[in-house]
Amino acid sequence: MSEKLAIRLPALVGLATALIALAIVAVFFWAPSDADQGLSQRIFYFHVPIALTGYACFGWGAWKALRLLWKDDPDADLESYVAIHQGVIFGSLTLITGSIWAKISWGVWWVWSDDQLVLFLVLFLFYCAYFMLRYSVDPGPQRANLSAVYALFGVVLIPVSFLAIRLSHSFIHPVVFTRNGAQMTGTMFATFCICLAAMLVLFITLYQLELAGKRLDSRIRELKELLS
Repeated sequence: MSEKLAIRLPALVGLATALIALAIVAVFFWAPSDADQGLSQRIFYFHVPIALTGYACFGWGAWKALRLLWKDDPDADLESYVAIHQGVIFGSLTLITGSIWAKISWGVWWVWSDDQLVLFLVLFLFYCAYFMLRYSVDPGPQRANLSAVYALFGVVLIPVSFLAIRLSHSFIHPVVFTRNGAQMTGTMFATFCICLAAMLVLFITLYQLELAGKRLDSRIRELKELLS
């Protein structure tokens, strides 16, 4: 681990911790309760930022995959893999928080007729299958290239999944952000922004931590091979 990264990681961990603490305080003690859904609506401040962060993870993984294929960046394969791994984690949390919110507010865990739900599930399962492809091929350039192509194909589903909520008229996903702006009070919108910043910084922190760990593990294995 470089000295620069060693200094940056504690700062990222501290920032992520502070933002998450601030987000929790804002959600439960600052933002007003929704007139229709009451306390259960507060999960919105976690569910939507987590979902948007999941999209960001997959998008970053696709960008790194493009750099591998375009620039032959030697670090891009691992960086793409880690971003997609984090995306699957945030995707799991999106499905869990969304199902809890739906059950509390509308009495159902899942609605198969809702386009947004199904498209996000397809996106999630597509990237879950990424790991099956990756580990079915021996390490090397072929695995890196196949994984990169797969990651790029998946990124097409991101705007489709994101825009599905704009086209849906179901009760499961009411549209909060319209052409006229956010349909929230100033306090609610500020709380949402704090939560989104917390989730994005959390992703960056976990991304850097996982990258550092995997690079260290790779160097240890190389050292063991040299000494054996």
